[in-house]
Amino acid sequence: MKLATILHHGRPTVSVINAADGLYWPLTEVIPGLPDQIGHDMVAAISHSDRLFAAPSPVSAGHRLDRAKLLAPIPAPPHNIMCVGKNYYAHAHEFTKSGFDAGAKAEEAIPDCPIVFTKPSSSIAAQGDPIPLWDGLDAAVDYEAELAVIIGRGGRAIAREAALSHIFGYTIINDVTARDLQRRHKQWFLGKGIDGFGPMGPWIVTADEIDGSNLRIACRVNGELRQNSSTADLIFDIPALIEAISKSVTLAPGDIIATGTPEGVGIGFDPPRFLRDGDIVEVEIEGIGILRNAVQRAPAKTSEEATLAAQ
Repeated sequence: MKLATILHHGRPTVSVINAADGLYWPLTEVIPGLPDQIGHDMVAAISHSDRLFAAPSPVSAGHRLDRAKLLAPIPAPPHNIMCVGKNYYAHAHEFTKSGFDAGAKAEEAIPDCPIVFTKPSSSIAAQGDPIPLWDGLDAAVDYEAELAVIIGRGGRAIAREAALSHIFGYTIINDVTARDLQRRHKQWFLGKGIDGFGPMGPWIVTADEIDGSNLRIACRVNGELRQNSSTADLIFDIPALIEAISKSVTLAPGDIIATGTPEGVGIGFDPPRFLRDGDIVEVEIEGIGILRNAVQRAPAKTSEEATLAAQ
């Protein structure tokens, strides 16, 4: 099953997707009598996944997907997006060699334990939304193609052996990063948590349809293939990540874990190849689809707008 959040009749609406035919059906049309919250909030829908999987196949004509506005599948997860750094072998070496890894030495390239940081929900953007170049934060903006795990059944201290049973599905995230901030602050939150730096989508594919442990993952910039790998190359696999994170954080339905990016990011080139205004970034993951966003310079705020935003 593919599920998206779509702006339907002016409201965010959880919808069943048929990507091949270019159609969608709001859950409220598929499941008669569905409570309003479940039909319009993906986290609520995931929390009642038993109703989703028991739903009949859509029988109506459906609505055209190419006329719809796709929103991020989960615009407001229960926690920040939980992200994992340096989780592909080749990228770990690439990142350390780049000099942006806050003083790490070559022998420290491969981590002993998962490196976990977060991106706030304010970073989340949708399919087709611009990747913003904010004044003063635009000198070293980079892309990172990532498979994201969506938690379906919450819990704390989840054992590795039980981890897969807690997964609802998968989506795509582009973990956009301001590399200069990442290096300057010697941590990753400020460089990765910038508004609009977390494009996500285009939809969620439920875990019964794909095997997250072995999916092709790629990123293209202006049609040029930059990243091309497989989730089989993860240093810490998905069960290990769920086990490690849930030791500290009680995971909830709708939580998102971004599993890391493979080799081929902009800082891996000599000289680095950062994103520029007008670039088109496409992240493609086998079995899910393509997340496409254009890089666009953000309009400068007037002093009045900046004052109102700070209040």
